[in-house]
Amino acid sequence: MLVHDADRSRIVWHDMLDALDALSPLVDDGGEGTAYADMRGITGVPHEWTARSLRLLEGFALTVRAAVGPNKFVARARTYASDGNIGALPLEVLEIDARTVERLHLLGVTTLDDVAKLPHGPFVRRFGKAAAAWHDRARGIDPTPFRPRAHEVQIGAAAYGEGSAEQEEQVYFALRVLAERVCGDLSRAGKAAMQAAMTFECENGDVRTVEAGFAQATGDPRAMLDVLRAKLEGLTFESPIVGLRLQALQLEECGSEAALFGGQQADPQALAVAMARLRAAIAQAPRCARVRPAAQLESRFTYDEFRIANAVSVPLVHAPAQHDVKRAHAPQLRLLAVREVDVRTRGNRPLSVDARKVVDCAGPWRVDDGWFDQPVVRDEYDVLLDDGLLCRIYRQGEHWYLRGAYD
Repeated sequence: MLVHDADRSRIVWHDMLDALDALSPLVDDGGEGTAYADMRGITGVPHEWTARSLRLLEGFALTVRAAVGPNKFVARARTYASDGNIGALPLEVLEIDARTVERLHLLGVTTLDDVAKLPHGPFVRRFGKAAAAWHDRARGIDPTPFRPRAHEVQIGAAAYGEGSAEQEEQVYFALRVLAERVCGDLSRAGKAAMQAAMTFECENGDVRTVEAGFAQATGDPRAMLDVLRAKLEGLTFESPIVGLRLQALQLEECGSEAALFGGQQADPQALAVAMARLRAAIAQAPRCARVRPAAQLESRFTYDEFRIANAVSVPLVHAPAQHDVKRAHAPQLRLLAVREVDVRTRGNRPLSVDARKVVDCAGPWRVDDGWFDQPVVRDEYDVLLDDGLLCRIYRQGEHWYLRGAYD
C-alpha cells in the first residue's frame, strides 16, 4: 500500500524553498512543487543560474527541472522544453480542461504555436473568457505578479487586542523582526513594496489576513512597521496568536541609497557608479546646471557636461564660465503689438510661424497669473526662424500670438 505523507512533503518543500534563498532573496512559492526566483540584478547568466539552482537542490534526492524566462509561465513551460522553445509544447501546458483540448484537436490545434496563430477575437468569442489567457500564454505573455514568499515566526501564547500591553508588544516585536527580514530581501534585490500582507494564526485554528498599502513604494522597515501597526489598531482576536507571517506584494524597481558627498567633497567611486547609472538610463552624458547673466529668467541657466574629476577636486559650487563673465551683451526682448500668428505644430512643438520654418525652439514656459479680471494662462516659446528672426510667441487656448522679438 502506498501512503502519501502530506505533512512530511510540506516540510521537505519548505526546506527546498529555504535552500533557494541562497539563489535569490526573492522566491515566489507557486504551490508545492513549483517555485519562482527573481534573478534580476543577480550576477551571472541564465545557464549559470539554472546550474546553481540544481546544485542547491541536489541534496533532496528529487528530480528537479529549472529554466529561465521573462515571466512565470514561460519559465515553467521551458522546464518541459529541452531546447527552450515552448511553441511545440502540447496544449496541456496551458492547463486547459480535457474537453476543450479535444475540441481544439478536432480543429487541428495541438501546440502552443497553433494557439498563438489563432485570431484573438474569434478564439475568445468561441471558447470563452479563459481563452484570452490561453492566447496570451501561448504568445509568451503572462501578467501574473511576482509574490515573494512570506517570512514567518512563531509567537508564544499572547492574546492581541484582549490582553495586556506587554502581550501586545510580543506581537509587535515579532512584526518588527519580520519587517527587517522582508526589507532586507527587498534591499538586496533592489526592490520596494507597494503593499504588504500579514497573516495571523490563532491558537483555536483561526487564520486572519490583513493587507496594508503604502502611499509610496518602500523598502524601509521603519516606514513599513509604522503603517502595519496603524493597520492593526482596533483589531481583536478571539484566541491567542501563535504564528505570524509577513509578505511583500506589488514589487517595484528601485535604486539603492548611496552617499555621494562627504562634507563638501564627493566620493569618487560612489559618484562614478551614480553617473554610469544615469548615463545608462538616459542614454546620454549627465549634465549639471550653472547660472549665467541673461535678460530673461528662463535664460539665466545652462547645462554643461558633468565631469567627475572636477567635482572631486573642487568644492561642489559651480562658478560661471569665463566667457560668460566677460560677455557684455545679452539679447533684449523688444515687446511688439500683440497679433495672432499662424503656427504649425508637431507634438506641441512649433514647426513654422506664418509659413516661416522654425530652426530652433526653447520652451514652453508656463505663465499663470490670476491678478487680472480675466486670469492669464498661457505657454510661451522662444523660436528662431529660418530668416534669422528670434522672437517670443505664446499659445493661449487654441490660438497663437506674437509677443515680441529679440534685438
